[in-house]
Amino acid sequence: MSDLNDPMVFFAAERTLLAWNRTSLTLMAFGFVIERFGLFIRLLSLQHVASTSPGLSSWVGMAFILLGSLAAFTAIVQYRKVLATLKPVEIPAGYAVDVGVWLNAVVALLGLVLTAYLFQA
Repeated sequence: MSDLNDPMVFFAAERTLLAWNRTSLTLMAFGFVIERFGLFIRLLSLQHVASTSPGLSSWVGMAFILLGSLAAFTAIVQYRKVLATLKPVEIPAGYAVDVGVWLNAVVALLGLVLTAYLFQA
């Protein structure tokens, strides 16, 4: 990828991975807020209709949560591709390169669990 032989290239890739992690968390949080806001509106509604079917906000909220999970998984794949192009001199010795990957994987899996929970509720 680069001929710089500089570990800063690796750190830039890791910063990008963590930026995607923040993006995926933001998408999931936004989806959760949309989903719960729809429930809140239904509870406050003057129409006392006993509807058990989820509204549009539930589906949109779950879609945002799934999009956040997809972003986290995609970031892992992209980061791995960048790591494969780096020379050993560009990765600091003894540095744990998989911490960000595990963090993104946990975030993505928790997003899937949250979607499954909201789908049942």
